[in-house]
Amino acid sequence: MKTLCFIALLLLTLPLTSRAATATCGWEGTETILGNSGEIIASIATDPVYAGNQSLQLEDNAPSGTPQAFIGWVTGLDEGDTVSATVWRYDVTPTTAPSCRIWGHWNDDPSDINVYSGSASGQSEYGPGEGWDMAQFEWTVSTGHTGLVIEIRTYSDPGDTVWIDDLTITAPDGATIIVPAETVALERQSWAGIKSSF
Repeated sequence: MKTLCFIALLLLTLPLTSRAATATCGWEGTETILGNSGEIIASIATDPVYAGNQSLQLEDNAPSGTPQAFIGWVTGLDEGDTVSATVWRYDVTPTTAPSCRIWGHWNDDPSDINVYSGSASGQSEYGPGEGWDMAQFEWTVSTGHTGLVIEIRTYSDPGDTVWIDDLTITAPDGATIIVPAETVALERQSWAGIKSSF
């Protein structure tokens, strides 16, 4: 019993290194996207829906190029941090447009989501085009970057539409995650610091 108590006490005194902040968005309110690059029309839809009662509808309105809808923004990152995102996407056009994928770009100005500090890359595949499927990607913060904008990139012709739903973004403690209508921020601190708050 003494050994068990000692191990428990030891665990309580170790720094907490695996905490993470998580933010979700199911587009159940009126907010759509945080910003965009290229011409894209974002609106709330009630059909199709993956979970809940609403989803995000993205209509390509660009004469050319790849429009991008900004669905998440993570600030306060350090080199080597990881950020992951999952979102459900919907299209019913196998091997052809419209389609979409999750992507990201670095943003090193925590006061302006429109700052572009270089591509952060994203997933390589566009989905099966057979209804709802989950898109996911994990980014590792490279040297000199402190923020990440998470995008949905559409690959289609003007008027083509895709839907997304049920977004989850996870980042390290100390980061701030912004999604439409929700912000999560956690301060970096040790387990001893957390205990002293109580």
